[in-house]
Amino acid sequence: MSWLDIDPAVVAAAVDGDAQALDRVVQASLRPVLDWCIRLGGPTVDADDLAHDVIVLVLRKLDGLRQPERYPSWLFSLTRREIVRRRRRARLRALFGGPLAQELRDLPDPDPGPEVAVVRRRTASLLTELLHRLPEAQRVVLVLCDAEGRSASEAAALLGIPPGTVKSRLRLGRRRFRALAASSGLDIEPDADARALGA
Repeated sequence: MSWLDIDPAVVAAAVDGDAQALDRVVQASLRPVLDWCIRLGGPTVDADDLAHDVIVLVLRKLDGLRQPERYPSWLFSLTRREIVRRRRRARLRALFGGPLAQELRDLPDPDPGPEVAVVRRRTASLLTELLHRLPEAQRVVLVLCDAEGRSASEAAALLGIPPGTVKSRLRLGRRRFRALAASSGLDIEPDADARALGA
């Protein structure tokens, strides 16, 4: 089942301490949390480490969730807050001479051949770098709608904003993303936009 389809009754049972329900909630949350950490965290954030910390927070804070049907947006807000916190720390480390961590993590690819894999990794890395040049509000809706394939309504529910605002940010973000891609020598079709990030 899609993580957005988690039965609120299962979440409610997890909130009440049912170990099996809690396991189902955590298992359903792992992939989206890691994807958000990779796509929104940027190159200075260790996505695996951050995703682990978010799941630990879920385990600690879930019993405070009063509306189980709001679990998806609660999870997104929790993840986003931790991403912002971790990026702020990374900027401070950079200012004071600490190591600027990380290559972007490559997701596993079903054996496309070495040449194709190298090109895909380079392209994905460049696209992710371009994505992180966008204002955060535009970057978030591009990730949710284009990279993850969510509707404007689903993104609006996760972000707690009107669908019209999502559509406006999406339109501006796509335009800016295409311009950045073109200036970097990438030819992105107008209807493809940031969907390449989800490939």
